[in-house]
Amino acid sequence: MKSFAALYQRLDRSTATLDKRAALVDYFRQARAHDAAWAMYLLSGGKVGGARRKIAASGELRAWVSEESGLPPWLVEDSYAQVGDLAETLTLLLDDPAQVAPDRPLADWIEQHLLAVANRPEEERRAAVLAGWRQLPASERLVFNKLLTGALRVGVSQRQVQQALAEWSGLDIARIAQRMLGEWVPSPGVLSELLSPDELPSDRQQPYPFFLASPLEGDPAERLGPIDDWLLEWKWDGIRLQLLRRRGEVALWSRGEERLDGRFPEIEHAALALPEGCVLDGELLAWDEAGNLPRAFTALQTRIQRRKPGAATLRNTPVRVLAYDLLEREGEDLRGLPLQQRRAHLAEVIGTLDDARIQISPDVAADDWPQAAAMRDLARERGVEGLMLKRRTSPYQAGRRRGDWWKWKVDPLTLDAVLLYAQAGHGRRSTLYTDYTFGVWDGDTLVPVAKAYSGLDDKEILALDRWIRANTRERFGPVRSVRAEQVFELGFEAVNRSSRHKSGIAVRFPRILRWRHDKPASEADQLATLQALAR
Repeated sequence: MKSFAALYQRLDRSTATLDKRAALVDYFRQARAHDAAWAMYLLSGGKVGGARRKIAASGELRAWVSEESGLPPWLVEDSYAQVGDLAETLTLLLDDPAQVAPDRPLADWIEQHLLAVANRPEEERRAAVLAGWRQLPASERLVFNKLLTGALRVGVSQRQVQQALAEWSGLDIARIAQRMLGEWVPSPGVLSELLSPDELPSDRQQPYPFFLASPLEGDPAERLGPIDDWLLEWKWDGIRLQLLRRRGEVALWSRGEERLDGRFPEIEHAALALPEGCVLDGELLAWDEAGNLPRAFTALQTRIQRRKPGAATLRNTPVRVLAYDLLEREGEDLRGLPLQQRRAHLAEVIGTLDDARIQISPDVAADDWPQAAAMRDLARERGVEGLMLKRRTSPYQAGRRRGDWWKWKVDPLTLDAVLLYAQAGHGRRSTLYTDYTFGVWDGDTLVPVAKAYSGLDDKEILALDRWIRANTRERFGPVRSVRAEQVFELGFEAVNRSSRHKSGIAVRFPRILRWRHDKPASEADQLATLQALAR
């Protein structure tokens, strides 16, 4: 634990990418294989236990630290509100042990100490946590508490971890990134396979790292040059996935590195007709067969939640895959080829199918950028989010690389809504009210329709925080109900019907565009306006 805590401190103190990579390489070179595997997992965003293996809830930790420190619960809560990070709060409220216990490996603390009591009765879990607090000095106790409360959040991305592993091992970073996809349990064996110079059988079950587009702002004619250099496609509103057809099997991988096998059996069945040794990159969409248009994303969510969909689900919510790239053909990696060549390969592969459930995502034809803008303006009518702009000569890269792939989304829909509730934020904003709930009029009643956390600058946040404190009507735990006076213009991507919301609608990706000081609450939008936009 001591060496991992030292790594955490070194990473936390540095803001330079090269310094962080050097710290990671130094750690991996000297760490036990088991500890290195856990470090790799944790620094890539993994969590000890996860949702299915409970070690300690936030409320339990606050109660236990109150008992251990002798501080009243209200002071613990106030300290947490001031610090903004529970792991740091727990560390600060506890004294260092009179005698520090001998150093134990990171893997032992996790597997033999924490995971050993996961899902056990509270008294056993409490005893394990208190034992850690009583044995570890502050620097190691902070890491211990970070393991209890979730991700480390130390300013290191998964890509930086992969770069450090590549430098340490001498392997190509693309191979390491591919092997790290999906679910895996940290162990010396996993680390050995990850760093193996040989091709492994498991490599054939792994997807490639996804290439991500960057948002385009401004005039594409000025940013991107001649339109002939670019391939235009619709930006679909579905689930990005890779479809793997290898060794007689089909695997579906989401961009979130989750296997979707079994949830979309009609796609898996259709994919069996694809040639062996191919990998498609595309979009999974709920499809309106009658209108030949994609359905709202909420329709697709009903399928995602069912690991074994029944006949009624398959009938009521049919799906399609629209493929826009081919990453592998006959077992050969095509990612280094220009996009226009990969698309030609894709057309040939899809051409072997006679099944509407897997199709090629069509090009969008435009002679110039004004015509492309006109097509983009029609996006919502087609049930899409805008246009994708991809350089015809671009290779398929890993992660978000600016310059070759852009998402040119349609301008957001807007509404004027009234601030109804506010809650304090987290981290550096833990002492300010920065999480807001907004409502619109349904007759003479304001109905909540959206929550937003972003869009105001620091000066506006401070001003609104003062107003919220001075105009609170009621308190419900950490939430304040405020006078219905402040109006804000919100931007959002779409409105979907929802039986889970009191208003009957769900607003997608709401954010604050501006504070409408010029508009009284009585002139805010009506619920009927949003209902008319709902898909």
